Amino acid sequence: MTTTKATTGKLTILRIAVYLRFSQDRTGQELGFARHEPACLALAERIGVQRGRATMVTIYKETVSASAYGRKARAEYRRMITDIEAGQLDMVIAYHNDRLIRDMGKDLQPLIDLVEATGVEVEFCSAGRWELATASGKANARLMATMAAYESDIKSERIKLQRVQQAQAGKFHGGIRPYGFEPDGVTVRQTEAREIARMYEQVVAGVSLRQIVMDLNRREVPTATARGPWTSQTVRDIILRHRNAGWSVHKGAVVGKAVWPALVSEETWHAAVAVVTDPARRTTPGATPKWLGSGLYLCGVCGKPGLRAGVSGSGRRPSYRCKLRDLTGQGHVSRDAGQVDALVEETVVTRLAQPDAIAQLTAGQGSANSDAAALRLEQAALRQRLDSLAGMFAAGDIDERQLTTGSSTLKAKITEIDSSLASLGMRSPLDELKGRGDIRTAWFGTQPDRSDGLALGSRRAIVDMLLAVTVLPAPRGRRASGKYFDPEFIRLEWKQ
Repeated sequence: MTTTKATTGKLTILRIAVYLRFSQDRTGQELGFARHEPACLALAERIGVQRGRATMVTIYKETVSASAYGRKARAEYRRMITDIEAGQLDMVIAYHNDRLIRDMGKDLQPLIDLVEATGVEVEFCSAGRWELATASGKANARLMATMAAYESDIKSERIKLQRVQQAQAGKFHGGIRPYGFEPDGVTVRQTEAREIARMYEQVVAGVSLRQIVMDLNRREVPTATARGPWTSQTVRDIILRHRNAGWSVHKGAVVGKAVWPALVSEETWHAAVAVVTDPARRTTPGATPKWLGSGLYLCGVCGKPGLRAGVSGSGRRPSYRCKLRDLTGQGHVSRDAGQVDALVEETVVTRLAQPDAIAQLTAGQGSANSDAAALRLEQAALRQRLDSLAGMFAAGDIDERQLTTGSSTLKAKITEIDSSLASLGMRSPLDELKGRGDIRTAWFGTQPDRSDGLALGSRRAIVDMLLAVTVLPAPRGRRASGKYFDPEFIRLEWKQ
């Protein structure tokens, strides 16, 4: 952004550049500009009066933060340098030398070379005049650069130490507001916490990340920044986040329990992480299923789950079709997608609505909590033994070979327990329906678009768990009932 202010007079005009750049400030960049700009303009006016010359001030205002080690390009700084090289400026004014020189080690020498080549003067409101054309002036500037770098390093070390201490104490050490929490990083934002719990439930129940994303965007659930839609990567990052299980992390390593509450159990966290980090999972982009049976229903001719829903011809209803053909080029099966899905959903919901049906289908999960508690105690003991080994090695009680052997054995046992905890955390797709009094309403919802019902991904996971659906070849034309669709040619077999 450039603004020009001219003061008329009889003498040659003194062309002054005022360079403004704000530091990262929680209160906003305009406060920095409001403080620095008047001071720089006042200095420019004083210099003009002192020299008895008219002044023309051009303001170069950076609108992005650029820290000492940042990589963001400074467009206004680069444009100002170009104007100096073109002979359009006589002087540069900034509030302080650290506003003009971002990285003393990289920016100072080019500025010295520029001053020697063009004769441009450099003034600062709080640091005085820099005589970069003289040996003593250059030495003084370099000394200031060294001290600035020293102060920056001290500040960096202090911040790093503070963050380590905060992490070890289980405290939030700042940054972007984590989804599920208020800006303080500790207070739970309940609406988002419920969404996170739902994400974990769906992942461990076998719902794909793409299905979860589609459900979030369909319900218009806002992200943490409320900018743009949800993506699979965003959901995956949330699933992998240690803080959701109540852990404090520093540089990717867990350093202790956090002061904020856990949003999911440790078992659920381990289980979901095991799912999304499984190398066997398909990671190549593909179309997100928009129909209940796509990729699930079996073809009655070839027996493969190759049925996909689609529309052929204008005005026709979507149909499930097998992509394979026989030797004569004849298609295998094709059936009205809406009617097949309606039959399947009605069959599943009717069974699940029976008394104790869900409890019977999810039997055997009751002992998971006690098993998990025992495993966590065992794992804590193993970690303590691992720490003791390090202390014994430091004291000289064991040699490096003993340390390596003992550590490998203990780490293998800890990894094995991690896998066991992940298995205990795996949930049935039916868990989402537990405690829901009216199963039919919970499944179908009450809205025409089913936005308050069970998500498509969850319904697909339940159907895949309970039912084998085979679309059999059927005669062409209407049945005796006068309808084209005949449920007799849809084979439904319970898996459990």
